[in-house]
Order: sequence, then C-alpha cells, then structure tokens
Amino acid sequence: MKNQKIIYYKDELNDEFAGDSIKARIIDENYWYGDSSFFFSLMRFFLYRIFAIPLAYLFMKFHYHHKIINKKVLKPYRKKAFFLYGNHTNNIADALIPTFVSFPKSTYVIVNANNVSMPILGKITPYLGALPLPDNLAATRNFMNSVKLRVEENSSIMIYPEAHIWPFYTKIRPFTNLSFRYPLQYDCPVFSFTNTYQKRPFLKRPKIVTYVDGPFFAEKNLDKKEKQASLRNQVYEKMVQRSKNNNVELIKYIKEQ
Repeated sequence: MKNQKIIYYKDELNDEFAGDSIKARIIDENYWYGDSSFFFSLMRFFLYRIFAIPLAYLFMKFHYHHKIINKKVLKPYRKKAFFLYGNHTNNIADALIPTFVSFPKSTYVIVNANNVSMPILGKITPYLGALPLPDNLAATRNFMNSVKLRVEENSSIMIYPEAHIWPFYTKIRPFTNLSFRYPLQYDCPVFSFTNTYQKRPFLKRPKIVTYVDGPFFAEKNLDKKEKQASLRNQVYEKMVQRSKNNNVELIKYIKEQ
C-alpha cells in the first residue's frame, strides 16, 4: 500500500497507540457505577436505547459498512448473561460494536479509567454501560457488585483482553487469562468476536466485518487457574483463526529490535 503508515512497538502487552491525551481519573470508592433504580433504568433507556444506539448504527453502517457474521450462536443465550471478548483495534468502533453483537440484550463494557474521564461525556458513561476498572480495594467491591448486578439482569459483559488499542491492527496480540475469572465466578458462557478489516471497492477506508464465535466453556475437572487458561486459549485460538480474514492493512506494525 502506497504511503502506508508505520508504527514501531516494543511490548505487545503494554504499548498503547490510542492517540488520545485524556488524563485518567482515579476510580475510588466514590465512583458511581450505576444501580437498578427506576431513575437509572429510565436514563439508560433514553441515553442508550433512544439516543446512542441509532446514532452508532448510522455511523457504523455509513463509515465502515459494518457487518456481523455468525451472530446466531448467541440466540440460545438470549435470556442468560454471557461474557464477550474481542480484539481492540479501533477508538470509536470498539465502543459501539459490542452493543450490536449482543443486541437486543443490554451490554456493559469493562473499560480503563480514561474512558470515563472526559469532562462532560464522563458524567453519562455509567448510563451508557461503562464499567471502569477500580484503583483501590473499596472501589473493587463496588466494581464487583456492579458486575454481579448486570449478570443477574442477564446482560452481556464485554471485555477487551488485549487492554490497549492498536488502530487497524490485523493480528491478535497475546493477552493474559486474568479477565477470564469473571465468567467462571458467575458461571456464564463465553463468546468471542473478531473485528476484521476488508477491502471496499474504490474506497481507501475498509469495511469492518465482525465474526462471532462460541460458546466456550472450561472443562469441569480443571482447577481455577487451569480453567482460566482453557477459556483464554479457546478464545485466542478462534480469534487468530478469524483474523486471517483481514485483507487490508492500513497501518504496518513493526517490532523494534
């Protein structure tokens, strides 16, 4: 590709290329994750269902010609909570795609603190489904209580195990099994989705095609850490397989020697 952008990286686990300059707030015991009150439900319905989803749909269709493949695997779990795992390759689209994968199920996304640290938007992110990772023990209790509440509501919980955004990256980066403790704790099935970038006729901007897979379960006879590793490996291997459907590379990533 002519004039292809090149990014040099050192650490696949920790390098971040989101390109924002947001200063992350501290997520302590004073952070409000939302609740199950009538007021919260009303505000979420308006901001999430009436306002955000239609705008997000239009953006994804016109900007990326977004398409989801194999969503049918979720159908047997419409009335049960599940955890979603996906690759992290787009600043805006990654905030929107989990909703369309899980729709009409309500979706919550476990995020880093910078996602809820914007001066104005940060005030409404609890209603949009953001669950920022906690920074202290008291906040951890609130965070876990919130995850439990959303599981009890039979929602979808989205996690990006790569943790850091690498825009338009076409492979799957290695990730740990730490985040796979949540579905084990709440006895929930696991699904993955893999966003791929594919060519569009006459346009430089690719379309995004999302492949959904699962459910994945750990074997019963394994211990806790082995179960986490089992789930992680199943998800990782399927995502690697699906990533081979990428056929355009807007940014080339090269590891520094």
